[in-house]
Parts: sequence; C-alpha cells; structure tokens
Amino acid sequence: MDLSNLRPADGSKHSDAFRRGRGHGSGNGKTAGKGHKGQKARSGAPRIGFEGGQMPLYRRIPKRGFKNRNTLEFVGINVSRLEIFENGDTVTVESLIEKGLVKNPRDGVKILGNGNITKKLTVKVDAFSAAAKEKIEAAGGSIENA
Repeated sequence: MDLSNLRPADGSKHSDAFRRGRGHGSGNGKTAGKGHKGQKARSGAPRIGFEGGQMPLYRRIPKRGFKNRNTLEFVGINVSRLEIFENGDTVTVESLIEKGLVKNPRDGVKILGNGNITKKLTVKVDAFSAAAKEKIEAAGGSIENA
C-alpha cells in the first residue's frame, strides 16, 4: 500500500451526476427521489429557512447594538507582566510571543498600567496607557510605538 493506490472505501462516495426520472430501470424513475406529492415534491419549493409564512426564527430573535467593522482589537498586557524580561532588554511583539505572554496579537498589543515595574526596558509595541507610560519611564525605560 502506498499513496498512489489510496482510494475511498467502497460505498462511501455517492455521485450526484446521475440523471433522475429516466424510468424504473434507472433506479431513480417515476418520482425521481422526491417521494409522493407535497410541497417539496413540486417545483418552486420554498427557500431554506422558510416557515410557511410564520415569522421566521432569524427575524424573531432580537438584534441589539451595533458592531463597528473598523474597530481594532488590541491585546492588553499589564506592566507587571514585563518583569520576566532582563534589565536593558527590548520588548517587542515578537519577544512577547516568544515568552508566551501573547498568543495571537490580533490588531496589536497595548501595555496597560496595572502593577509595578522595576526594570529598565525599551518597549516597542502598538499602544500604551498613560499609567503604563509613566511607570515604564519612572523605572528608567523608554517607549516607542511599533
């Protein structure tokens, strides 16, 4: 057995290419797989989600609020989490991913001001809160927008 001999198990694949309604001998004659009578047996059967004129579910459920498609989603990291870096290090989004502080940076990383920092770091990320700026600069570090 090798990759060139692989094929689906017998009976697991069904072709949709056969012609329906071509007599009993075809195995799909007379009603052509549509059963007997009823709305779904006829042409012009209703669209998916149609409930016979009853107000459909997707219109009965309340829709609230507004979702701005242009909103940027930042990942917040507190200043106290930056203590795992060595004194004098440069903190970038890539280094945050390496250390495991960020998994998916989405639209950017923002440093938030919760906690304290004692190390002198150069922080290059997308955004900073005012409190985070003060604490990083008070510890002797510097900030740069990435």
